[in-house]
Amino acid sequence: MSRPTIERHAAGADASAVDGLRVAYLVNQYPKVSHSFVRREVTALERLGVRVDRFAQRGWEGADLVDPADRDERERTTYLVNQGGGRLAGATARAARRDPRAFAEASALAVTMARRSDRASTLHGVYLAEAALLVEALRGRGVTHLHAHFGTNSAEIAMLARCLGGPPYSFTVHGPEEFDAPEALHLREKVRHSRFVVAISSFGRSQLFRWIDHDDWPKVEVVHCGLERGFSEESTERPSPDVPRLVSVGRLSAQKGTLLLLDAARRVLDSGRDLELVLAGDGEMRGEVEAHIRALDLTAKVRITGWISGAQVREEILAARAMVLPSFAEGLPVVIMEAMALGRPVISTFVAGIPELVTHGEHGWLCPAGDVDRLADAMVGCLDTPPHELDRLGSSARARVWARHDVDVEARRLAWLFAGR
Repeated sequence: MSRPTIERHAAGADASAVDGLRVAYLVNQYPKVSHSFVRREVTALERLGVRVDRFAQRGWEGADLVDPADRDERERTTYLVNQGGGRLAGATARAARRDPRAFAEASALAVTMARRSDRASTLHGVYLAEAALLVEALRGRGVTHLHAHFGTNSAEIAMLARCLGGPPYSFTVHGPEEFDAPEALHLREKVRHSRFVVAISSFGRSQLFRWIDHDDWPKVEVVHCGLERGFSEESTERPSPDVPRLVSVGRLSAQKGTLLLLDAARRVLDSGRDLELVLAGDGEMRGEVEAHIRALDLTAKVRITGWISGAQVREEILAARAMVLPSFAEGLPVVIMEAMALGRPVISTFVAGIPELVTHGEHGWLCPAGDVDRLADAMVGCLDTPPHELDRLGSSARARVWARHDVDVEARRLAWLFAGR
């Protein structure tokens, strides 16, 4: 069904459409600093009256959760792996006794998932055990639909749970990880067994079309990640600062183009402009990023914040002229939505779903991915733009993001799909 058709039905649906609806969410790791969009989606569904049970394979590993909302979510989430091998083994044995034929089919499906996978075969056996434990929990709570985020192991567990007698399932595909390894992840098989699949952009939908059967194309729905209206209420009157500061928000990883951004920053400074660059985030490439900063003599011009709370990210964005994210691969970055909602233009790339949201010259600057010269030119263009023009771009960006990424609007579409309408 097309997105406009869903919009008409969802907009016209009253509270009875979700009355008594109880769904479960499954994420491989939750809560997580980079998964705040899942939390917003869940709470928006609850505002509609949908009961949502949270499940995850495991919790946040490493640094402590800095966001109070994430800490609250941790207390409300049931973790499958953390319940121990004994409970997983017991659930698996009960599943085999309860319906031997279904268990045999699920086991065969797990073996299929192990073929061409980049994960050890034994892990797919663990996923089967997690699915058995999940089915028992879902039955005990009266859950009628299971939704997984990401087309990776969480979607596999949802599929195996369905095979073991669990409820119908759906999953959201974000990219780019799923599109980097569609055959290893068996996306075709996961979509085939699902009731529907969510793509977060039209580009994401097109990538799914590449790898699934044509008969399953109608299952793919576009539902955007969203923001809560309160996110920007306190900042609508904050004008663009007249300082040469740009902020990049996100994981310090190869796909975000961080090293290229530093090369561009060096070129901007060499052109005679002043620049302060804030890297808001952390990640696996931090050591490499710090070494590159030193090599380019940028220590006095670049600041890395490490993991910070959502409120701190908001302040970093508001303190900058624009948000810059020169990604090589993406789905559709939530941080771009956040910057636009806060009235800040963005500098990014013609990658994945980004051009569906950001129009060059209207909401900021777009440049080809991997082109350091064009990126430096865009950064110079932003630095040379007077504050009143930045405010105009920011105002246009804010209107654009709320027209497409209001989480309550998107949650109504999801609820309508969950209810089987």
